[in-house]
Amino acid sequence: QVQLVESGGGLVQLGGSLRLSCIASGSISSINTMGWYRQAPGKQRELVATIRTDGTTNYADSMKGRFTISRDNAKNTVYLHSDSLEPEDTAVYYCNYSPRSGITYWGKGTLVTVSS
Repeated sequence: QVQLVESGGGLVQLGGSLRLSCIASGSISSINTMGWYRQAPGKQRELVATIRTDGTTNYADSMKGRFTISRDNAKNTVYLHSDSLEPEDTAVYYCNYSPRSGITYWGKGTLVTVSS
């Protein structure tokens, strides 16, 4: 079992910054991929970015240049950073953990609301 706890969401002003954190605990595989997905109201969940334990990153095309994903393997923590948020960034952001083999886990999500 793996538990994921996201933090850092809330109300952000238009053009403001975002920094989300997700801490993984439990049976953590030494090789894994962690990432962030988001789901806006009325839309399907979509990929923001993922990062492997070796630091390899993958971004959705629409997120490239706007979001930065990073991780601290010693803390089993993944981060998501963005500057200049826009109204369409309003969504519930979900943390994801995928071991090299086995099932994928999801956090409960943290709501980010971009206000003008």
